[in-house]
Amino acid sequence: MIITVDGPAASGKGTLAKKLAAHYGLPHLDTGLLYRGVGYLMMQSGHALDDAAMAARVAQELDLFKIDQEHLRSDEVGEAASKVAAIPGVRAALLKLQQDFARQPGGAVLDGRDTGTVIAPDADVKLFVTASPEVRAKRRHIELAARRTPVEYCAVISDIKKRDERDSERSIAPLKPAPDAVLLDTTDLDIEAAFRAAIEIVEAPRAGRTRP
Repeated sequence: MIITVDGPAASGKGTLAKKLAAHYGLPHLDTGLLYRGVGYLMMQSGHALDDAAMAARVAQELDLFKIDQEHLRSDEVGEAASKVAAIPGVRAALLKLQQDFARQPGGAVLDGRDTGTVIAPDADVKLFVTASPEVRAKRRHIELAARRTPVEYCAVISDIKKRDERDSERSIAPLKPAPDAVLLDTTDLDIEAAFRAAIEIVEAPRAGRTRP
């Protein structure tokens, strides 16, 4: 069984994908970490984020196991990831890696922004997780405060909206729901309620029911 979980930043898709993977005993891939890895290495090496040739080369040689993943969680790296993700050569370099992960025996859970539209368009279940920009910004603001990375709320929501615009309007694999994806709005849901809703979505076709 292949499950894809797409959505904008701070929608809760990553947490839901991890919980779904654990629930069904499936491997999980946060595809956004691949782009964060490319963005991080570009920053570390001093290359401009719009250097398409270098970014594509970094993507081709990417080995996430060599990077401390804590370095990939900052908003600065997230911003860099959003920029390099718009480079066709980067997306092409990372495409096969993601597709191979999805097609492994037994299936997998993938989350990102184009897993249901580009990476695994034949997935058994596709979720598109969203929430209002204000709620997503509040979640991110709390997360940053917990990591002792103080940022003003107004800066966080501004960044959220900029990333939404850039991700949705890029010419290659824009952020959008797959035609057969099920929308899960987590604006008014805590993680446990969202997880129960996600399980309902996954189980509905297996039980012969119409998805909620």
